[in-house]
Amino acid sequence: MQFSDRRNTTRWIIIAISFLIILMILWNTYSFFQIFKKEEQQKMEIWASSYNTINKANLENDDIELPREIMDKNTTIPIVLTDQKGNIMGMRNIPDEIVNDSIKAKAFFKKFQNQNTPIIIEYLPGELQYVYYGNSDLLNKLKYYPLALVSIIVLFGGLVYNFYKSTKMATQNKLWAGMAKETAHQIGTPLSSLIGWLEIMKADNVDETTVSEIEKDIVRLQTITDRFSKIGSEPILEKVNIIKETEESIDYLKSRFSKQVEFSFNAPTYPIDINLNSALHSWTIENLVKNAIDAMKGRGKLDVVILEDARFVKIRVSDTGKGIPKNQFRQIFEPGFTTKKRGWGLGLSLTKRIVEEYHSGKIRVLSSEVGKGTCIQVSFKKLD
Repeated sequence: MQFSDRRNTTRWIIIAISFLIILMILWNTYSFFQIFKKEEQQKMEIWASSYNTINKANLENDDIELPREIMDKNTTIPIVLTDQKGNIMGMRNIPDEIVNDSIKAKAFFKKFQNQNTPIIIEYLPGELQYVYYGNSDLLNKLKYYPLALVSIIVLFGGLVYNFYKSTKMATQNKLWAGMAKETAHQIGTPLSSLIGWLEIMKADNVDETTVSEIEKDIVRLQTITDRFSKIGSEPILEKVNIIKETEESIDYLKSRFSKQVEFSFNAPTYPIDINLNSALHSWTIENLVKNAIDAMKGRGKLDVVILEDARFVKIRVSDTGKGIPKNQFRQIFEPGFTTKKRGWGLGLSLTKRIVEEYHSGKIRVLSSEVGKGTCIQVSFKKLD
């Protein structure tokens, strides 16, 4: 507990430091932006003064070389010069396609004039001109620099988070796989003993029906042991008849549930072979059937139908239970999601993993209506 608290404290410290770094970057960038903006304003005031000096100069006697050089050196700050009525008198450092098109020039100036306070030039007594100027490319880039930097930091943080989450999930998966294999190992000892007792019962001529049912349960325990031993490892897929495998699982479950559950099984009369792991497929059917019976609270009609088309074989398990809201169609397959008061929310998530990861199939809620029932469909690709 102390280790966990220390780790959480460290995590919050890292988050706080990250926020402080981002705030410092934003503040520094804003400060640089204001400094450069102030410098560009001063440059434009000097430019306007030089322009006014040239306008008032006597071209034959006055030396205007320095003011002209100052004006010519401005190659980055866009400028629009207007008269008192707002008529455009000239443009500088603006694309030719705008300068040469009066409509575009007016539209450009309308947006442009609000960027900075214009500089007023009185070139004759009572006659004014206005120098409108915008931000240079450098200033515009600096304005968007924090967004780019913050985006990079967020992306990097997302990658770190995903790596941490993936590592955590991998550790949990290894833990679950280890527990499952250990469970399979622990079941093995009493199971061997039960097989021995079964042989004794056969030798003592115990009622054949009783022995047969016990034998079925022992076989089922062996199947469960086999399932748990396969968790965390790549299962071996074999060419099997999916109709036969599914029907056997249904028949076993049918005899072990209340007669208040009405089972129905419909499938083609001919075999359909696909690559399948029998033990895991049996687990899939068992999870779907038990989930359906839980939804019906142990009373109702349960239909299992097998269909096929040109490419896929589909198993549909339908019940007359409480149904699922549409916004939970995907959630029910997430680990930990359950609507039961007592439940781990692992059954359907494990089923999804068996179907999609081990058998390259698909599982989804085909249809559901609250208060009327649900149909879940499992699809497998047929053999070519």
